[in-house]
Amino acid sequence: MNQKELGELRRRFQPDRSAVSRIYGCYVNTQREVISYLDESLGPMPQEEAERYLGLLKKTLSGSLGKNLIDIVFSTQQVMDSEEHRLLTALRDCRLKDREPRQALYQKIIDSLELEGANYLLLLACDVYDVPRRGRDGQDQDSEEVFPYLLCCVCPLKMGKPELNYFPGDNEFHYTAGQVVAPPELGFLFPAFDGRTANIYNALFYSRKADKLHQEFIDGVFHTEPPMSAAEQREAFQSALT
Repeated sequence: MNQKELGELRRRFQPDRSAVSRIYGCYVNTQREVISYLDESLGPMPQEEAERYLGLLKKTLSGSLGKNLIDIVFSTQQVMDSEEHRLLTALRDCRLKDREPRQALYQKIIDSLELEGANYLLLLACDVYDVPRRGRDGQDQDSEEVFPYLLCCVCPLKMGKPELNYFPGDNEFHYTAGQVVAPPELGFLFPAFDGRTANIYNALFYSRKADKLHQEFIDGVFHTEPPMSAAEQREAFQSALT
């Protein structure tokens, strides 16, 4: 994927442009236990809340290609017959509506991810993009292709500042600090949007920290050779020079 293709997808993550109809996910604690599941329609949601969810997902398409955004390449054998590719394809084909593959992906992520003792919110969404054809004059014309794709992100929960909050059940005010959903630490897009069309041989992986790619997640979910982080690439380059 190139920067233009990324920008084209990023512009979709607004309530009036996105075809995301539901948000799925789960809230996981430090013991890798699921505390609650999320299955919410964006339609009846307050606009600010819907924009917040879409904004978190949009973050997984931010950063620099080759640093925060890394190509995950599946082998031909994986695409033809592998558990990991079948699962991602099944999730895309059912538009996340089937509970069984969703649960399977949740479990893969929970089992593999190491997030330094933080609770986190795992979010999943499916967008269906009618890709417009570009005319010779550069203007968008009628759609020639439909591009359904998944976005997944993992957002740590952090303690907010203590404030005086009202508790309706007790009819009292208490000074407490709530948990706040932070921007995504990592996530991915599947399939990749290469040449403005679906590339089922690739996924695009996002890491907020370019020097920490969460290789345990890549191995657990994609079963591919983990790419080198930007720091590892610099170290390898310096070693070669030496």
